[in-house]
Amino acid sequence: MTASRSDSLVVLFGATAGAYGAKLGSDERELILLVWQVVDLPGKKVGTLHKSLVKADNLELSDQCREVSGLTPEGLGKAEPLDRVLQQFIQLVSSDLKVLGRSSYTLCSDGQLLIRQVLHPETSKKNFLLSDCFYSFYDLRKEFHACYPSSATVKDQTIKTMAEYLGLGTDETEEDFGVWQVKTMVAIIFSMLSESCNHIFTEPETVKYKYETGPCSKSETVDNETVIRARGLPWQSSDQDIARFFKGLNIAKGGVALCLNAQGRRNGEALVRFVNSEQRDLALERHKHHMGSRYIEVYKATGEEFLKIAGGTSNEVAQFLSKENQVIIRMRGLPFTATQEDVLGFLGPECPVTGGKEGLLFVKYPDGRPTGDAFVLFSCEEYAQNALKKHKEILGKRYIELFRSTAAEVQQVLNRYMSTPLIPTLPTPIIPVIPPPYTIATGSIRDCVRLRGLPYTAGIDDILEFMGDATADIKPHGVHMVLNQQGRPSGDAFIQMKSADKAFMVAQKCHKKMMKDRYVEVFQCSGEEMNFVLMGGTLNRSGLSPPPCKLPCLSPPAYAAFQTAAVIPAEAALYQPQALLPAARTPQASAAAPPTVTYYPAQAAQLYMNYTAYYPSPPVSPTTVGYIAAPPGAVAAAATATHTPILPQPGALVRMQGLPYNTGMKEILSFFQGYQA
Repeated sequence: MTASRSDSLVVLFGATAGAYGAKLGSDERELILLVWQVVDLPGKKVGTLHKSLVKADNLELSDQCREVSGLTPEGLGKAEPLDRVLQQFIQLVSSDLKVLGRSSYTLCSDGQLLIRQVLHPETSKKNFLLSDCFYSFYDLRKEFHACYPSSATVKDQTIKTMAEYLGLGTDETEEDFGVWQVKTMVAIIFSMLSESCNHIFTEPETVKYKYETGPCSKSETVDNETVIRARGLPWQSSDQDIARFFKGLNIAKGGVALCLNAQGRRNGEALVRFVNSEQRDLALERHKHHMGSRYIEVYKATGEEFLKIAGGTSNEVAQFLSKENQVIIRMRGLPFTATQEDVLGFLGPECPVTGGKEGLLFVKYPDGRPTGDAFVLFSCEEYAQNALKKHKEILGKRYIELFRSTAAEVQQVLNRYMSTPLIPTLPTPIIPVIPPPYTIATGSIRDCVRLRGLPYTAGIDDILEFMGDATADIKPHGVHMVLNQQGRPSGDAFIQMKSADKAFMVAQKCHKKMMKDRYVEVFQCSGEEMNFVLMGGTLNRSGLSPPPCKLPCLSPPAYAAFQTAAVIPAEAALYQPQALLPAARTPQASAAAPPTVTYYPAQAAQLYMNYTAYYPSPPVSPTTVGYIAAPPGAVAAAATATHTPILPQPGALVRMQGLPYNTGMKEILSFFQGYQA
């Protein structure tokens, strides 16, 4: 039993099989020791001091743990597992309280780590619930600093520094490991309770019982020091799974935003917003902790990035999400003719929708056409689970996919579709620009590596895992996966390293190393060679062959050399990926060469361009290529210099989706017969 003004404290100390002190819990090692003692605050008395070893699943101890604690695997092997130890803890605390004549208590620990970074994550992974008493505790360091403001900062406090400040004995060798720590903490508390200080324990730290969902508005202000980016998540993970990964830390309401790719599917990343910077800093310590068998990377992010994903402005969405603590399910693949009654009938009486029709939100294009997506609200987990069992069941003539979703995903999907232009007007011809420092590598320095023979199912996480410790030496935005003309993985990838030495070491270490069931060849190469291959050229033992779009037979007269800068005209540039952008000219080359504008012939671009997908290297987040409008004078000069016709103004571009894969130019022109193209 706990209360905000408890009459007793339970001073608690613990240790894991791994890191100790400021890094406690950062290595995911299990708890192996708990020591505690009840303190009667009004009577200034103490109960029995208890010390309990905990049997971990992995009994291997780190060198630091052996040295500091003096414990051995043999001794731990005879101990009880954590769930039994915690049961004994509750029973012994209740017994001590009765002896002291007290009824309520609150835990008191040395800092946040034992409760937030060890106990909550470990019990969550082992699938058993912690008692209510572990959701409220006093941080002795904060209480000490509040009582003695002239002492060291909270971050720099330790049991030893607090004892030294008060002039208490600090010889740890006099007692067993853990016993000295608890006795010293009790002595510190009694000093704080003395008449000279008369400290009162009133505001304990709290741990949220569960993650609260809710909407987020783009008008909100989000502190940059409260947001992280989690990467490497299983694609099917939900906001609750992510909250469970960060169990023990307080995530802000509606603070989990799952990121989607260009196709509207989850890309394995999420932005998470915490209630304060302290919680965010603790979250960063969970970098490469595991969710199932996958390790999750955790990096800093900004409030702007969070709002871009989670923020919304639609009143319809705000009203839909105004019902709090609802489970959200996303339905995908609905027939375009599906009505609210059809969806409710598909779900059936075993999974009633909150509010009936009001609990449905159909996703539509700006002109009102349905997209085939919808979001559904359920009041409890049971109804949501019943709905998920209907995954890939038939409605009409289509099978329907059902997934767990989040408020942020609702906002993101609605923002994506509602901002899609139906017929975008043709802008001024534009020049694609890659903002520094994320320019594609150039030059003859061999600071890149080429991976050849990758499994076609390999993703960015597989490549980073394959490279191991060398991932720290990858340049920001330095991982380039090569796709073929059909947009499928080609089995090749290029990695930009921080130096030629790093590239050489990676090539030596990883060449013919296995990835899944295939060995991967790793070769050192230069940025220039990488660019030519990304543009459609070939690199093999016989040398470098330029891309077909740069061969003399396909190039317009403006091509003087391979290094000439390219400006893709508006009709080609609007939907071109970053990989089509060649390297910028050096100042020397610019001064020597005449002002020309090169043009990729449409046919050559269709037949030979080698599309690539770019993925960021840690810890930088993805950015997009920016386009800047060319000055009118530059456009006119470009057209004159290259004899390249510029599309007439006014005009419009129409984007066609859902074309058959064998569609050719004749079929498209026939489709638009009667309209002036």
